[in-house]
Amino acid sequence: MLDKETVLKRITDVGIVAVVRAETPDQARRIADACLEGGVPAIELTFTVPGAHKVIEDLANTYTNGEIILGAGTVLDPETARVALLSGAQYVVSPSFNADTVRLCNRYRVPVMPGAITPGEVLQVLESGADIVKVFPGELYGPKIIKSLHGPIPWAKLMPTGGVSVDNVAEWIKAGAVAVGAGGSLTAGAKTGNYKLITETGREFVERIKEARASL
Repeated sequence: MLDKETVLKRITDVGIVAVVRAETPDQARRIADACLEGGVPAIELTFTVPGAHKVIEDLANTYTNGEIILGAGTVLDPETARVALLSGAQYVVSPSFNADTVRLCNRYRVPVMPGAITPGEVLQVLESGADIVKVFPGELYGPKIIKSLHGPIPWAKLMPTGGVSVDNVAEWIKAGAVAVGAGGSLTAGAKTGNYKLITETGREFVERIKEARASL
């Protein structure tokens, strides 16, 4: 099991978390494999996937040499978080703030990234001891929300999710995001069975993040 600091560093180093939503466990697994092949090792397997904990377990048992940074997403309560951790998840992501979920993750020294969108919510997340704030839903505001939040709270580590695409990921990074969460814009190929497209899109995301960081 990787320690908390290593997991956080690996996520911020690559700069992108693949948000995996799928209709079946098999589809979720294939999306995750395609993302990994495209250089996106941070996988957020959402609990909207049927049998999500079994998919997490399967991925954890397959990739045993640190190839994957395996997280659980859409975690709404501590019960789900504990199931995710026992299945092999290395970090937890939520669309909103739940104090008990953060407390549980802190207990086991597991990175946790609750969702927030206003300065008040961001402060609540930070005060709870969470590591990264998931700025969600990002598409409501665009990259300018990062600069706006960093005005009064410059020390917040922000990871926008929702509305992040290959075309605008550089703007998010330049605005100050430590990483981004990408869902449909990265995994769209799964709808037509084009998993190669997911791999290619993943590579493009990683390249654009590197270029944006180099320009700062």
